[in-house]
Amino acid sequence: MPIWLAIVIAVITFCIGAVIFWSISKNRTIKDYNEKVGSAEDRARTIIDDALKTAESKKKEASLEIKEESIKAKNELEKETRDRRNELQKYEKRVLQKEESVDKKSDKLDKLQNTLTQKEAALDKEREELKNVNEQRIKELERISGLTSEQAKELLFKSVEEDVKIDTARMIKELEARAKEEADNKAKEYIVNAIQRSAADHVSESTVSVVQLPNDEMKGRIIGREGRNIRALETITGVDLIIDDTPEAVILSGFDPVRREVARIALEKLIVDGRIHPARIEETVEKAQKEVDKIIKEEGEAAILEVGVHSLHPELIKLLGKMRYRTSYGQNALKHSIEVAILSGLLAGELGCDVRLAKRAGLLHDIGKAIDHEIEGSHIQIGVDLCKKYKENATVINAVAAHHGDVEPESLIACIVQAADAISAARPGARRETLDTYTNRLKQLEDICNEYKGVEKSFAIQAGREVRVMVVPDKISDADMVIMGRDICKRIEDELEYPGQIKVNIIRESRVTNYAK
Repeated sequence: MPIWLAIVIAVITFCIGAVIFWSISKNRTIKDYNEKVGSAEDRARTIIDDALKTAESKKKEASLEIKEESIKAKNELEKETRDRRNELQKYEKRVLQKEESVDKKSDKLDKLQNTLTQKEAALDKEREELKNVNEQRIKELERISGLTSEQAKELLFKSVEEDVKIDTARMIKELEARAKEEADNKAKEYIVNAIQRSAADHVSESTVSVVQLPNDEMKGRIIGREGRNIRALETITGVDLIIDDTPEAVILSGFDPVRREVARIALEKLIVDGRIHPARIEETVEKAQKEVDKIIKEEGEAAILEVGVHSLHPELIKLLGKMRYRTSYGQNALKHSIEVAILSGLLAGELGCDVRLAKRAGLLHDIGKAIDHEIEGSHIQIGVDLCKKYKENATVINAVAAHHGDVEPESLIACIVQAADAISAARPGARRETLDTYTNRLKQLEDICNEYKGVEKSFAIQAGREVRVMVVPDKISDADMVIMGRDICKRIEDELEYPGQIKVNIIRESRVTNYAK
C-alpha cells in the first residue's frame, strides 16, 4: 500500500475519533471524556503505526518487483543482441565468400577475353590468307578457262536456270495432278450433292411488261384527250407506255422493275374500272404502290422462311422482297439469292461449317442489287454498306464483299458463298448474255493469250468456255508450256468476269519435213 494512502487513512481515523470524543463529551462526565480521549489517541497511534508498517512493506515489495522486471528485460535484451550479432557475423561471412567467388570468376573472364582476342586476331589473319588464296585460285581458273568470273557466273546461272525451270515444271505438274486427284472427287461430291438437293426454278425476265386490253378502243381511252391520260400515267409512275400496232396490248417500258410493276397493276385496275382520267389515275397508282409494297414485304418474309434465316432487320427483309423485281442476265435476283442460300447451307453442312450463318451470307450476298439503280457504286459495295448499317455479322459482311473476288475471303463461309453463287449462275438456262458482252469476252480472252511471247495464235471456242493457244515450238519448250498455262489462267482470273470456268489448252506442234529425191 502506498505511504500517502496510509497517511490519509490515519488522518481520517483521527478525525472520526475526534468526532466521537466530541459527542461523548456532551453526555458524559469529564472523566469519561478523558478516558475516551486517551483510548482514541492510543487507537489512532496504533492505526497510524500499522498503516506506516503496511506502507513500508508494500514499498519494499514494489521495489523488489521493479528490480526483477528490470533484470529480466536486461537479460532478454542481451540475448537478442547476441542473436543479432551472430546473424550479422554469418551474413558477413557469406558476403566475403561471394566476393571471393566473384573475384575468381572475374579473373577467369579476363583470361577468357584475352584468349578470345588472340583467337580473333588469328582468325582475321587466316581470313586474309584465305582471301588471297581464293583470289589467286580465281585468277588461275580464269587463265585456264579463258573466261572472266562474271562470264562464268552468267554461264552457270543459265545452266542452273534451265535445270530449275525443268524441275519446277515437273514439280508443278506432279503437285497439280496429286492435288486434283485428291480434291476433285471431294469437290465433285460436295457440289453435285448440293446441286441435286437444290432444284430451283429459273425465271428470265426483260425490261418491258405487256398489259392485255379487252379491245383496241381501250388504247384511245388510255391516251385520253390530247394525250392527257397517258402523260399523267407516265409522269406519276415514271414508266414509258408504248402504244403501237400490237393488237389489244400496251407495252410498259422502264428500267426500274418496281415502278414498272406499279404501272402494270395500276393500268390493269384502270382498264377493269373503265374510268380513266388524271385524278383517277393518281388514286389508282397510289393504291397500286401500296399493293406492291405489301407484295415486297410478303416476298421478303417468304424468302427468309423458305431459307430458314431469322432475326433479319425489317429493312433488309423489304430489300429482299424488292429483289423479286430485279433481274441479272435474265435471272431473277431473289430466286438466285434463295438458291445461293440453300446451296451455301448444303455445302456448309458437307464441310462442317455453321449452316445458318452460311445461309444468311448466301441470302444477303446480292442485297445491293435491290437499290443499285438508286445509289452510285457497285452492288457489292452497296451490299457491304447495307450489312454494316444493319449490324450484320462480320463473316456475312466479308462474304458479301468477297463473293466476286474483289477482296480476299477471310472465312470458309465466304468461299462457300463464292462457289454457291457460281453454281447458281452456271446452271443451264439460268442466265443469258447480250451479244456485245459475249463477243467482248471472247476478244479479251484471245488478246490475253496473244500478248505472251512465243504465241503464234489463239482461238476462243466452246462459247468462251475454252481457249486454245498455239505456240512456236522453237521458242517455247514443254517446261515453258506448263508455266505459261498457269500464267494465262491467273491473268484470266484477275482481269475477266465470266460464269463457270474457262479451260486453257496450250498446243506445241513439232513438224519434221524431208524430201525424197
